[in-house]
Amino acid sequence: MERIVLHSDLNCFYASVEMRDHPELRGRRVAVCGSTEDRHGIVLTASYPAKRCGVKTGMANWQALQVCPDLICVPPHYEKYLACSRSVRAVYARYADDIEPYGMDENWLAIPRGGGVETTGREVAEEIRRAVREETGLTVSVGVSFSKVFAKLGSDMKKPDAVTVISEENYRELVWPLPVSELLYAGSATTRKLRGLSILTIGQLARADPALLRQLLGINGVKLWHYANGTDGTQVQPAGWEVPVQSVGHGVTCVQDLHREDEVWLVLYALSQDVGHRLRAHGFLGRGVQVAVRRSDLSFVQWQQPLGYPTRSPLELSLAGFELFRRRYDWRQPVRALTIRAVNLLSDEAPLQLDLFSDAARHEKRRRLDDAVDEVRRRFGPGAVRPASLMADAKMAQDRCELVPMPGLMFGG
Repeated sequence: MERIVLHSDLNCFYASVEMRDHPELRGRRVAVCGSTEDRHGIVLTASYPAKRCGVKTGMANWQALQVCPDLICVPPHYEKYLACSRSVRAVYARYADDIEPYGMDENWLAIPRGGGVETTGREVAEEIRRAVREETGLTVSVGVSFSKVFAKLGSDMKKPDAVTVISEENYRELVWPLPVSELLYAGSATTRKLRGLSILTIGQLARADPALLRQLLGINGVKLWHYANGTDGTQVQPAGWEVPVQSVGHGVTCVQDLHREDEVWLVLYALSQDVGHRLRAHGFLGRGVQVAVRRSDLSFVQWQQPLGYPTRSPLELSLAGFELFRRRYDWRQPVRALTIRAVNLLSDEAPLQLDLFSDAARHEKRRRLDDAVDEVRRRFGPGAVRPASLMADAKMAQDRCELVPMPGLMFGG
């Protein structure tokens, strides 16, 4: 019985939702764009008529309007997209038990029925495509294959509202002529290194010496070789599976550049509120803190240090992060964006080794206070209780972009 893997990709997801809910936009050149005022002024997705004019995801708003002067820019509505994503996933659940999300608009599905990719796989994919269109008003492209990587390649080959089957009989013909950059996880740096070996296509990668690839790229070179040959064998993770948490962080691009330390403190403290909440939700303490800074010239620096005592307290995390920032940042440029992250995580059920230099009673008192505040916020909303210092303008965007789940690691083991 042949393995059957589907990869479903909602077409122009954000733009499709907006056009579904606003019929006057259908057939027009439409782009869902972040707020220019909030410095998220890039194209998040565009309709096919807009793409044909040269509008691309990640393009700045002003660049998109240059290549397509009659482009209609609409703001994102992330809560609505999350609801649509859940509705579509409910359709998938009728056909597969194992559903692995890859961001908000893409999913892998393991089909449990017997048969092969050309028969059962194609049949199920067509059923899913019709059900999504009829029940949600959205279209989906589906790749069908025996490999997760090839299934994803298939969903990209025909758009919109299409099914592509890549089987063990035809993958050399369909996949191997493609540029190696089309392969999942073959990023620009990897592609440059492979180009140095005259490896330009997936087929050339598949026929390369795995030992040479390991020497060039480490273990990832061997993985890419397996992906190109369809022999990776990785499984679709079961519904509810999540990437193991290795760190918890939150970052933001500020609506104005930060020129003073007190402005940086407000942003770090505000970001730490979310970090502390998520640490509590996952049952972790942070044994270290990491701060990342993007300057106004878009250059990037990052530092981390251990904490004297494991914590999930927003105040303790932000104080440690702020001290790290003050000690390391040289202020050659104003600050454009900040991220604070709890690293080197420890289960909150693990025993703690006390020392002579930590005030365990003070930390415990802070923990009980933070837990009480988090419970109030859970019951009455995130704005029910907040530090008085955060009543000031923290120069942070309010467009809810943090709701967007980023694609996680594809392979869980």
